[in-house]
Amino acid sequence: MNNILADVNFQTLQNNSDFKEDSVREVIILPILKALGYSETNIIRSKTLQHPFLKIGSKKRPVNLIPDYVLKVENNYAWVLDAKSPNQNIKDGDNIEQVYSYATHPEIRSNYFALCNGLDFSLFKTTDTNLPILYFSLSEIDHYWENLSQYLSPHSFQSGKNFSYALTPNPSPTGEGRRTFDYQTRPLLEEIIAKKQATKRHFGVHGYFTKQVWNVVAEYIKNFSQPGDLILDPFGGSGVTAVEALMNDRKAISIDINPMAVFLVNSLIAPVNLSELSAAFERVKREYQKKEPTSEADLKKALQKYPYPQGLKLPKGSDVETVEQLFSEKQLAQLGLLKSIIKKEKNLKIRNSLMLAFSSTVNKHNLTFHYTRTDGGGDSSVFRYYRYRIAPQPGEMPLIKIYETKFKKVVAAKKEMEYYINENTISNAQIVKDSATNLSFIAKESVDYIYTDPPYGKKIPYLDLSTMWNAWLDLEVTEEDYLLEAIEGGEHQKSKEEYNQLIAESIKEMYRVLKFDRWLSFVFAHKDPEFWHLIIDTAESCGFEYVGAVAQKNGQTSFKKRQNPFTVLSGQLIINFRKVRTPKAIMKANLGMDMAEIVIQTIEGIIAKNDGATLEQINDELIIKGLELGFLDLLKKEYSDLTPILMGNFEYNEQTELFTLKKDAKFKSHIDVKLRIKYYLISYLRRMEREKKTPTFDEIILHLLPLLKNGTTPEDQTILTVLEDIAERIGQDNWKLKKEGQMTLF
Repeated sequence: MNNILADVNFQTLQNNSDFKEDSVREVIILPILKALGYSETNIIRSKTLQHPFLKIGSKKRPVNLIPDYVLKVENNYAWVLDAKSPNQNIKDGDNIEQVYSYATHPEIRSNYFALCNGLDFSLFKTTDTNLPILYFSLSEIDHYWENLSQYLSPHSFQSGKNFSYALTPNPSPTGEGRRTFDYQTRPLLEEIIAKKQATKRHFGVHGYFTKQVWNVVAEYIKNFSQPGDLILDPFGGSGVTAVEALMNDRKAISIDINPMAVFLVNSLIAPVNLSELSAAFERVKREYQKKEPTSEADLKKALQKYPYPQGLKLPKGSDVETVEQLFSEKQLAQLGLLKSIIKKEKNLKIRNSLMLAFSSTVNKHNLTFHYTRTDGGGDSSVFRYYRYRIAPQPGEMPLIKIYETKFKKVVAAKKEMEYYINENTISNAQIVKDSATNLSFIAKESVDYIYTDPPYGKKIPYLDLSTMWNAWLDLEVTEEDYLLEAIEGGEHQKSKEEYNQLIAESIKEMYRVLKFDRWLSFVFAHKDPEFWHLIIDTAESCGFEYVGAVAQKNGQTSFKKRQNPFTVLSGQLIINFRKVRTPKAIMKANLGMDMAEIVIQTIEGIIAKNDGATLEQINDELIIKGLELGFLDLLKKEYSDLTPILMGNFEYNEQTELFTLKKDAKFKSHIDVKLRIKYYLISYLRRMEREKKTPTFDEIILHLLPLLKNGTTPEDQTILTVLEDIAERIGQDNWKLKKEGQMTLF
C-alpha cells in the first residue's frame, strides 16, 4: 500500500513540543483507522465508562474511564486505542495498565488494545500484557501494515457462532466425491447419536480410562478429510482416532506418553494369521491347564519360579502400597505362569496379541475387580473410582476362563478390522510413544486433520492409574514421562500452570504440523471456563481460527438439571479450529447488552433451529455461548435457575419435554428469515395435522405473515421454497407435513 503517513516528517515531529495527544489523534491515528477500514459509524470516541470497583468522595461518585477510541465490529467492541504524546512510553509501565483497564471493562471486553504516541505503535492482547504482540516505528508502517491489518481490520474479527441462527446447507458428512471436496468450507457437524458398544474393535477388547465414541470420531474424520489423508491424534490413548482413520482408508499417527496405551493400539491393529493365532492360544491353554497351580504347595513353587511385579509403588490414595498387593497369592502365581507360557511364543505379533488378551485378563483377575453378577460381570475400581480400591468381596473366576473370553474378543476385533487393516495397509499407521509437546518427527504442514481428546486437569492421572498394567507388561515409565504428562496433580503434584503450559505447547506443535486450510477438532470436557480460554487463546495466538463448538453426547447417562445448570455439560464439546493464513479473532460479547436479551436470543435460536428444544439443549447452547463470548461466569451468577425465564416466555410440553414459542408468538430476537419461516410452518402444519386439516397455500400465507412482521417480510416464493422442503402437496393446493425422514436436511 502507499504510505498513509507519507506526509508526516517523523524526525521533525520528534522534536516538536507542540505536537501532543490531540495532534497524534488527528494527524496519525485517524488516517490509520480509515486505512484499516473503519468509518465514523464504528469509531467510538471518548466513550465514558464507569470504573466497576472504585468510587470517590463522601457521596460515592463513580470514577469515569474514558478511552480515546473504541472500535466496533458487528455491534461488539473489537479493540481499544489510546493516543499518547510522543514523549510517552507505550511499551510497558503505567500507560499499558491504564489502557488494559479500558479493554477489560465489562462494557468493552475486547481481545486487543493498542497505544500510539505519534512515533511508535504498540498492540497488546488482553490475555498477556507482558510484551506487545506487535511494536513498530510509524516511519516503517508500510513494512508492518500486513500484520497490523491481519490483527485489527474489521474483517479480522468474528463473533463465534454468536446469535446468527440461520438455515445452512448440510452436505453429506462423509464428503462424498473427491472433485467437490473443499477443505475450507467443511460444515460443522450436528450432534451425532452415539453407538458406543456397536463395534468389536473398541468394545470388550481392553479397558481404558476414557474412550471417544468410535462413530463420532469416524464421522468427524470423514467430514474433515478425504481417503488417503493423514490423520493425527497427539493424545492417542486407546487409539480410537487411529483405528477409525485406518478403517476409513486414511493414514494415522497416534501419539501417547503412556507405554500401556501404545502397546494396546499396536497389538490391536497388528495383522496376524488368525489360524496361527488360534493354534498358539490352544498351545498356551493346554500347557497352562497342565501346570495350573491350585494347592498351597504348588502356589509357593509357582511364586518362586514365575516372575510377577514386585516392589512397584502404587499412587497415593490406593488401598495398598505396591502392585503385588492388588492380587492374592493364587492370582499372582497363576498370572505369572500364564505370562511365562505366552512369552515362549516366537512370533512377535502373535505373542503381542496373546499378551493383549492377558493384559485385559489382569484387569479382571485382581482384588480390585468389583463383581456385580454371578456370570463374572462387574468393573474395575480404577475405571470406576480412578483409584486402586480393594473390592469388599472380590470374586474369583477361573483364570483360564477369563483369558479365553478375552482372547475371543481380540480375535473378533481383528476379524472385524482385517479387510481395512492388514499387511498391505498397516504401513499407514504410526503408533508412537512420545509427548504431544514434541512432534518433531512429523514434517511441517504434512497433516490433513487432527482429532484429539486431551487429558483434563485433575480428572485422570493416566500414568499413575496404568501402573498395574505397565508392571505386568514389563513396560518402563520414566521420570521424563511423568514430567511430560499433561495432568494436574498426580503423584508428581504437577501445578495447574505446568498443566496449562504442556497443553499450550501441544497446540503450538499441532499448528506447526497441520496443513493450511485444514481442521483441528479438540474435545473439551472440562468444568473450568479458564481452560476453555486457554485453548482458544493459545490456538488463536498460534494462528488457528476458531470456527465453532458443537455439543456432543458421549454415550453415557446425561446429566440431569442441577441446582446450577451451568456447572457441567450434558456431554462434551467438540471445539473446531481451522488453520488459515489470515485468521479472524473471536470477539467477546459486550456486556453492556442486557444479559436477559442474550439468554432470550440464545433460547429462541436453539428452539428455531431444532423446532423446539429440551432443557439440556438450551443449557448446552448457553454454555457454548457463555464460553465463546466470555460471559459464562455472569450466566452462572444471574441464571442459576433457568425455570422462571423459560416458563415466563415459552410453552413447555411435558410429553416431549420440549420448549417452544407460545402459540402465535413472534420471535423477539433476530433469527434468519428462512429459519423463522421453517419454524412457524412446522408449528402450524403440526397443529393442522392434529385438527385433521390440510391448509391451502393462501391460508398458510395469511397465518405466517403477521408472525414475520418483525423483520423483512419475505416474498411468497421464499415461503414456498421452504414449504416444499418440509411439506408435500395434497391435491391441487393443500399441504401437509412430510413424514420424518422425508424432509430435506438443512
